Amino acid sequence: MLAKVYSGAVHGVEAYPVEAEIDVGGGLPAVVVVGLPDAAVRESRDRVRAALQNSGFLFPEGRLTVNLAPAELKKEGPGFDLPIALGILAAAGQLPAGRLDDFSILGELALDGSVRGVRGVLPIALAARGGGRKGIIVPADNASEAAVVAGLDVRPVDCLVAAVRFLAGEAEIDPVRIDVEEVFGNAAPAAADFADVRGQAYAKRALEVAAAGGHNILMIGPPGSGKTMLARRLPTIIPEMSLEEALETTKIHSIAGVLEPGIPLVTARPFRNPHHSVSDAGLIGGGAHPRPGEASLAHNGTLFLDELPEFRRNVLELLRQPIEDGRVHISRAIGTITYPARFILAAAMNPCPCGYFTDPRRSCRCTPGLIQRYMSRISGPLLDRIDIHVEVPAVRYRELAGGPTGETSAAMRARVSAARRRQAGRFAGERTSCNARMTHRQIRRHCLPDETGRELLKSAMTELGLSARAYDRVLKVSRTIADLEGKEDIEPAHISEAIQYRALDRQLWA
Repeated sequence: MLAKVYSGAVHGVEAYPVEAEIDVGGGLPAVVVVGLPDAAVRESRDRVRAALQNSGFLFPEGRLTVNLAPAELKKEGPGFDLPIALGILAAAGQLPAGRLDDFSILGELALDGSVRGVRGVLPIALAARGGGRKGIIVPADNASEAAVVAGLDVRPVDCLVAAVRFLAGEAEIDPVRIDVEEVFGNAAPAAADFADVRGQAYAKRALEVAAAGGHNILMIGPPGSGKTMLARRLPTIIPEMSLEEALETTKIHSIAGVLEPGIPLVTARPFRNPHHSVSDAGLIGGGAHPRPGEASLAHNGTLFLDELPEFRRNVLELLRQPIEDGRVHISRAIGTITYPARFILAAAMNPCPCGYFTDPRRSCRCTPGLIQRYMSRISGPLLDRIDIHVEVPAVRYRELAGGPTGETSAAMRARVSAARRRQAGRFAGERTSCNARMTHRQIRRHCLPDETGRELLKSAMTELGLSARAYDRVLKVSRTIADLEGKEDIEPAHISEAIQYRALDRQLWA
């Protein structure tokens, strides 16, 4: 007898429907799983057998064939356990098959028949709705995540018996519903605030410009100057995520398995801070079975790289593509997977190996050659892709001990949000989201300096040796500074400030 159960699988950040076809036939007892299963899927036959028997069901004798279609796409993970088990029961006549067509089903089975949570539930739920399924049956641990999808009945189950009784019409399972607006409204406020930062007015201004235009920023200063403290507060001044951005971010976190329990939707902008020993697959994504890396987990948020020169150079060079394109492409023999990776890169570094080259209170013992080798760990092309380079000096005692607290993140976010609204109006109907993402054509259209501004740019190109890419970055940052001030035209003062944000990587170690 043949039975069919609907499920889903993830490819990149999108999901596609999977049909689990189960045939119970004659012959010697055997269980064969086909349809490009990985090791976890092939092992499901043993988990399913034990779960069925320990739940009081009979495992059919004879040859049992499980086909996961479409057969040309790789199937990964233990999420097919529950649909395979239900399909076996339906094929063996122990479960009426009438309601199986209404639901997409996924979940991992323990040997005692309990259902465990799996990765990638949100994109699979979205695919189930798009495929015309009435609802989805998921592990109880993943129910709130799936319930974010409007128009889909989410039925949580904690064991195989509960799923069988529900599909047989013997028991009812109340659908789980999530009020997305309420989730956004109940988002916990950020614990960090720029009001905690004493001094560093210049660095805070640079971070405000970076947040307003989506620009990458590099902070250079001695140890203890507050670079990490400043970077951790950058997400608090970026405008709140929209529902579309929240869904995009949640999908990535769900696929990577880092979605926090009990949180159905990521409402706060991510802040990812990988250690400098991270591998290329850890930062960009990949592996034998590709998974999103830190760059994709920071999508719509901030990727903070502390001690930038300590990262392996080949790892840093991999960032050039996501910085430019906002995407990561991972090519394997089975195909190419694309993950979104649109983030603000915030990096921090010391000015020399000992860290005290620019500290007036401590003596630096590094030789010029040692400093040059230290700086050469970061390539010129990567530095060109970082729009803002700002020096973060050591904080003086009087700034730490007294004086008023700094401006709050709420006040800074208000200005940043106003600048982002101006950019949204400017790029209405286009794919560009902020000034940092402007194309060359948009730069020529929206970043037109006057005669004085052109002279400033000419001097910068000549004296600082800025590349053509850095020239465009200066214009983009100038446009953002003008937006923060509510100006339609880019003024010489805006260009002058933007040039200052490019000078550090050329003259600080001269």
